[in-house]
This record gives sequence, C-alpha cells and structure tokens, in this order.
Amino acid sequence: MAGMAALQGAMAGLSVSAPGIRFMVKICPIEMRLKRWERKKCKPNSLPMLHKMHVRIGDTVQVIAGREKGKVGEVTRLFKHNSTVIVKDLNLKSKHKKGTEDEPGEIVMIEGPIHSSNVMLYSKEKSVASRVGHKFLEDGTKVRYLIKTGEVIDSVEKWVKVFKEGDSE
Repeated sequence: MAGMAALQGAMAGLSVSAPGIRFMVKICPIEMRLKRWERKKCKPNSLPMLHKMHVRIGDTVQVIAGREKGKVGEVTRLFKHNSTVIVKDLNLKSKHKKGTEDEPGEIVMIEGPIHSSNVMLYSKEKSVASRVGHKFLEDGTKVRYLIKTGEVIDSVEKWVKVFKEGDSE
C-alpha cells in the first residue's frame, strides 16, 4: 500500500498540465499515408489494384456513418488502392511532432481518411444527400448526376476550377 501511494505521488508530478509546458494545437497539411508494412493488394502482373469510386476530387459529400456522421465537406484527396477519401476539415486526428533545437514540439491536427462507402454525394442547393447515377447528354458526353434531385455534378467549369487549384499547390 505504501509503495502504491509513493508511485501515485511520483506520477502526479509528471502531469501534462504542469506550469511552463504549453502545447499548441493547429491544423497542418500533413496527410495520412499507407504504412510501409501494409501490403497493397496486387494484380497478377504486380500492379496495385485500384478501385473505382463514386466520388472525385472537389465533390461535396456528406458522411453517412462513423464519428463524423451528418457532417458535410469537400473531397481533397483520393486513395484508390484502399478506397478511402480525405474530406476537408473532417475526421481530424492529432499528431505529435517531436521538438528540435530550433522549434518546440507541438500537436498538429491532420485529416484522416474515410472509406468511400461511408460518404455520399451532397447537393448544396437542395441540402440532401443522394446516390450517384450516370447518363449521356445530347452531345454524347457521359456525366454523373444525383438520383434524388437530377442535378448534374460534372461540368466543364467545375473541372477547370479543380485543375487550377491543383496547379497552384
């Protein structure tokens, strides 16, 4: 009993909130990556298997399952090898960065991946999430549209905007 009390007393001095120690929490553009020890599924010719997904970069989606259920955001990255997406400012995880001589250690918030089956395309005008359908327009171009609202998602103006944002980064 006396040993346990001494141990608890020693641990109380190691509190994170001790005076003089300050942690900064900020959002940082670090992204999650596939870990080296996780093997990708490969085809017989040793190329990685890439899955088709119903979302693309720049789409507005609503999370339909998980901790962030009901929240709306924009897709910023796709990982086709494991069917996951990164949605802007959702599924934030804390990453502890080790300090160096020049700068102190800090806690940064990074966006974690969400499986593509847990997101659904979202219409900003109607404020409703919907499944995606494909159809051909009169000029023969294949486009995606929202089944509930009939709203066409793919447009030339949107893709020009996405490519300009990609070039600026």
